[in-house]
Amino acid sequence: VQLQASGGGLAQAGDSLRLSCAASGGTFSTYAMGWFRQAPGKEREFVAAISWSGGNTAYADSVKGRFTISRDNAKNTVYLRMNSLKSEDTAVYYCAADVSYGIPDEYDYWGQGTQVTVSS
Repeated sequence: VQLQASGGGLAQAGDSLRLSCAASGGTFSTYAMGWFRQAPGKEREFVAAISWSGGNTAYADSVKGRFTISRDNAKNTVYLRMNSLKSEDTAVYYCAADVSYGIPDEYDYWGQGTQVTVSS
């Protein structure tokens, strides 16, 4: 499966952005999807994940209450709505996919990143 992330850009603290990740080449509805991010000089970290049906979600503590992951299986797309952005949210954001009924620990497929820069 191929994953194409988009929607990143420059935002000010307190603003909102919505990232999208379009999948192709697989059966999207069988994949759990995740968002990860990597800031300069730091390791990649988990941000959010959603099960194949959308019934289960998980969030990193740092984004809980501010970010919302969702999916549209008819459009083969997963979204990450990011509200109340902070400077520490600045990172390259990656989407990932894995064939799983739940929230996977590891992901087999990764997209290219989209840069999110938040100025304070």
